[in-house]
Amino acid sequence: MRIAAVGAGFPPHFYGQEELLAAFREHWGARYFNLARLEQLHRNVLVGGRHLALPLEDYPKLTGFGAANDAWIRVATEVGAAAIEDALARAGLGVADVSALLFVTVTGVATPSVDARLVNRLGLRPDVKRMPIFGLGCVAGAAGVARAADYVRAFPDEVAVLLSVELCSLTLQREDLSIPNLIASGLFGDGAAAAVVVGAARRADGPEILATRSVFYPDSERVMGWDISETGFKIVLSADVPQVVERYLRRDVDDFLAAQRLTRADIASWVCHPGGPKVLEAMENALELPPAALELTWRSLAQVGNLSSTSVLLVLRDTLAERRPPAGSLGLLLALGPGFCSELVLLRW
Repeated sequence: MRIAAVGAGFPPHFYGQEELLAAFREHWGARYFNLARLEQLHRNVLVGGRHLALPLEDYPKLTGFGAANDAWIRVATEVGAAAIEDALARAGLGVADVSALLFVTVTGVATPSVDARLVNRLGLRPDVKRMPIFGLGCVAGAAGVARAADYVRAFPDEVAVLLSVELCSLTLQREDLSIPNLIASGLFGDGAAAAVVVGAARRADGPEILATRSVFYPDSERVMGWDISETGFKIVLSADVPQVVERYLRRDVDDFLAAQRLTRADIASWVCHPGGPKVLEAMENALELPPAALELTWRSLAQVGNLSSTSVLLVLRDTLAERRPPAGSLGLLLALGPGFCSELVLLRW
């Protein structure tokens, strides 16, 4: 089983962090007494700019959850199609090769789901097996790769495509002045990524998937997620996330690697989800990583922000394109998300 390629798709609307901060300052200035705190929160996330689903001036026109979700369906279909086309082109494959399409998101809902809406648009086969997955959040990029690997393990001559679309800007609660919402307004961006996973009977020069593991942490449902109301998705984001990472991640990684008769010293490359500066620092501390180990993850955070499930796939795309590890070396792809849980994928390059 191998990851043959990873592609991406972004909305055309990109804004620097200072431009976005000015817009939030104007919107919240009359109600939020401490604008210096807002600026500090935005600058502390170390994001330089983000793609947005819509032009900045269109967001005040979204009158409720229904309007925001309608925009989500339209843009998700557009950027999702672009990501799949990019991934298949990089893999040297066509839509007729795709036997299974997995779709992950946590920022909008649709029935028929976005993967269904892409069948006709892209000309996918009518017998394509669709697997839409909602609710895994930031962990879904890594979990989706693992589930795609499960599929091609059963069908080694087939091709599975994992599509992740997250349009976080369309979930923003414009009247919520809580610290988690203020942080989210500066941290999360929009975009899509697609990974092509092929079975053992097909040739590809991407990394081989050797093993996967899911880990669920008990009594952690309020660490991260959504409260869903008539206004849409209201973020749940505990300040304890870095502490949870430091408490559990080293143990989980070590146990996973030990089951493969490996240690962290055997891992030459790390593909990690860019949850935010404090989370990345907690990862580095927990796993005792050198400063350069997560360089591409830090860069992705700075360039486009945290795109929930899409981000770890973007880091994997950058690794494939720019920092491909030596052939035969081992890597670990990992992410954490609502549950609270982690997903680990062992790779051989």
